Amino acid sequence: MPRPLIELPLLRRLKPGLFVHDDAALNAEPPLDLLCDPITPVDAFFIRNNGDVPQVEPGRDWTLTIDGEVERPAVWTVAGLRERFETVTLTAVLECAGNGRSQFSPATDGLPWRLGAVGCARWTGVRLKDVLEHAGVRETAVYTGHHAPDRLIADPSRPALSRGLPIGKALAPETLIAFEMNDEPLPRLHGGPLRIVAPGFPGSAWQKWLDRIALRPCEHDGAKMCGTDYRMPMQAVRPGEPLDESVFAVITDMPVKSLIAAPVHGFTVAVGGVLSVSGFAWSGAAALADVRVSCDGGATWREAVLEEGEGPFAWRRFTADFAIDSPGPLAVLAQARDVEGNAQPLEMAWNPRGYCNNQVQRVSGAAQAE
Repeated sequence: MPRPLIELPLLRRLKPGLFVHDDAALNAEPPLDLLCDPITPVDAFFIRNNGDVPQVEPGRDWTLTIDGEVERPAVWTVAGLRERFETVTLTAVLECAGNGRSQFSPATDGLPWRLGAVGCARWTGVRLKDVLEHAGVRETAVYTGHHAPDRLIADPSRPALSRGLPIGKALAPETLIAFEMNDEPLPRLHGGPLRIVAPGFPGSAWQKWLDRIALRPCEHDGAKMCGTDYRMPMQAVRPGEPLDESVFAVITDMPVKSLIAAPVHGFTVAVGGVLSVSGFAWSGAAALADVRVSCDGGATWREAVLEEGEGPFAWRRFTADFAIDSPGPLAVLAQARDVEGNAQPLEMAWNPRGYCNNQVQRVSGAAQAE
């Protein structure tokens, strides 16, 4: 299925450094050396789509409908949301649940993301909680259902994605209906005019081009909410085994993780010099505790310097320096740990959809005598 030609030139112009995946939908990610800033620039931020990128008519008022298990259904424009509710800004990591899928062996279903399907941005909007409470949340509401006009490329009569949030997360103060990204209007390629921001949840829950929120008396059953989509098995699953969908649970918490932005694969450092390692670490519901770094493939480790992030949902920069005193191969590893004691595994347990790969990253290089 060929990719819609109208979007690719736009992506090349706005995000020239991204690698574009061979997929009918527009999906692209940056090389890791572009992920070197506490706030990821929009031109370096990954793009994830399950279907087409809806056209947004200039000058047309975008509307958001609130209905379902509410006392007072409502329809809002973006201007109306701004006028009626408090505007808030928070910094949060957005990561695709399939980030790092290409590292699984044997290969799994889904787009073979490398490690660049993640970024950290400032998101500005209104609290979803405020909008829902204005509509009057009924006691029967247990889940939100999110809707948007993007459609499957192979079958434009069907929505590409319609996910939702447990009502507790929907009413959490950090969950937003966002209309700005990095202090600018939310770009169309990132879901503008409106999208959900749900810190700690996978990117699939951050619905783009949001035009309706329906409160449900049950877990939402929209497109990509059922079966094994964005779900992890609660017990070990071996390659080739029949899948029992009853043991899969919705991903509601992204695992602790780190990303080495420098050095990059194939680096060299002079003997007698210093190898400087830097990157970012983040977590889901449990706060980040620390990061340790190795330059000898994990034989020895040292604690990294961990800087404060821009709020509790932002990633945090880590740095570590190593004096290099002999020539030979080097393997840089970084391992993050959260406050509940969960640490990145050295090897990731296989799962059939290739989700939530948070295994320790390995960057290979060499020390060379001058």
